[in-house]
Amino acid sequence: MSAPAYGVLRQVSATASVLLENNPSSMTLEGTNSWVLRATPSTPAVVVDPGYRDLEHLELLAAVGEVELILLTHFHPDHAEGAPWFAERVGAPVRAFDPSLCLSAGAFTDGEEIAAGGLSIRVLHTPGHTGDSVSLVLDGQVLTGDTVLGRGTTVLHDLGDYLRSLRKLIELPAGTLGLPGHGPELPDLASTAREYLAHREQRLGQVRSALKALGADATPRQVVEVVYADVDRALWAPAELSVQAQLDYLRSEEQG
Repeated sequence: MSAPAYGVLRQVSATASVLLENNPSSMTLEGTNSWVLRATPSTPAVVVDPGYRDLEHLELLAAVGEVELILLTHFHPDHAEGAPWFAERVGAPVRAFDPSLCLSAGAFTDGEEIAAGGLSIRVLHTPGHTGDSVSLVLDGQVLTGDTVLGRGTTVLHDLGDYLRSLRKLIELPAGTLGLPGHGPELPDLASTAREYLAHREQRLGQVRSALKALGADATPRQVVEVVYADVDRALWAPAELSVQAQLDYLRSEEQG
């Protein structure tokens, strides 16, 4: 699917539209997807992940109409930095799993049902990319933040957490629409989560093989040079973070 034009609100489903921020990079793909949720065109909106403190983008988001609530999938600045400015601009509270990100409202709890925008939005705590990552379930669709991207794989902080989070998403009904923080929407999120899980297990096997060749005390960089040899070197730095998470996971397995 081709990327939507920057600055143009694009309807994705009956209840979800997306505004793509103009912040493309190797990490953000085409840019950050700021999601606008509401039951009807006349219902006040829920805005998810306003993005950077990019005033042009945030003013366009404010132009969608009345905003009842702002939700954050995790703390990374390309999702959350603009939230305080935007909250003041539209007069809406901010909620997130991390209490330090919240404004005029409390933090999420796992499994909580949020009534806003004429919708019922269920919070799934899906850590792994970050400790505070959540996915938001509503109306046959799930906003995944950076837990599952529209294309490629995400950088990991904790692999054990991430594998558990993928297994939560695999349990979703077939045909559940995935609305990611970056990249195009996913027609069957559970299927994509299964592919992610298979990919992670494959990568773990490659890391195990690399450790046999390099030695048990190999550094993340040394492992990256073997396992990610065919990947653009511009992505090696974030790959090191994921490899570190994999090494931590494997070494904790050994100690366990």
